[in-house]
Amino acid sequence: MQINLTGHHVEITDSLRNYVDTKFSKLERHFDHISNVHVILNVEKLNQKAEATMHLSGAEVFASSENTDMYAAIDSMVDKLDRQVIKHKEKLKKH
Repeated sequence: MQINLTGHHVEITDSLRNYVDTKFSKLERHFDHISNVHVILNVEKLNQKAEATMHLSGAEVFASSENTDMYAAIDSMVDKLDRQVIKHKEKLKKH
C-alpha cells in the first residue's frame, strides 16, 4: 500500500507521517486490496482537518474529519474509512 501524504498550511513532521502510517497499517489488516491512499492534512485557523481517498480493488472510498487536534482528526478519519472498508468487503462477499 502506497500512502501519499500532503500538508496544507501544516508541516508534515516525521511523527505525523509515522502516526498516519501506523493507522493505515491497521486498516490494511482488515482488507489487503488497498492499492494507494492519498491523505491531505489541512489547518484552517483553529480547525485541523484530515481527509483521505483510498483506492480499493473495484472502489474508491473517501472520508474527512475535523478536530482541534490533528491526531484526533486522523483517528476519526481512519475510523470512518475502516467502517467503509468493512462495508465494501461485505459487499464483495455477497457477490
